[in-house]
Amino acid sequence: MFKMNHLDQASKKGILRVAIIFHPKVGQILMCDFSKGFEEPEMVKKRPVLVVAPSIVGRGKLVTIICLSTTEPNPKQNYHYVLPKSSLPQLGNFQSKDTWVKADMIYTVGFNRLEAIRLGKRDPNTNKRVYFTDRLGRENMKGIYNCLLCGLNLGGLSKHL
Repeated sequence: MFKMNHLDQASKKGILRVAIIFHPKVGQILMCDFSKGFEEPEMVKKRPVLVVAPSIVGRGKLVTIICLSTTEPNPKQNYHYVLPKSSLPQLGNFQSKDTWVKADMIYTVGFNRLEAIRLGKRDPNTNKRVYFTDRLGRENMKGIYNCLLCGLNLGGLSKHL
């Protein structure tokens, strides 16, 4: 399911990146490395993202995502959405702060930028790392798609969701 990817900046600290090798499902939360090839005011660091589109024929190894942030937007806009803590990984910042969908920050990125979120434990039967694989439910995704349309200035289409 996962493969070892090239060493990145973290390798200097002895950490190996594990890139995805499959198209993730809509509603999955992953980590995305924006540190290479982007410049401010674009996203330029590693951050959590949400998968918002299924695999599309002819677009192998590309995933459409929107960014997540623990920084509350100021001002809040109709393209922002706060996620319930119960639907997030039970880790650090995901539980200590609100996590916001920033649906105006839409990207299509390659698998090489994406990695699953490690839960910091191992499966007791296999001793393999455990990753966060939960997906957001239908009601949350409907609210997020509404925000996504607003982020594209197409909010009038949300009545068709």
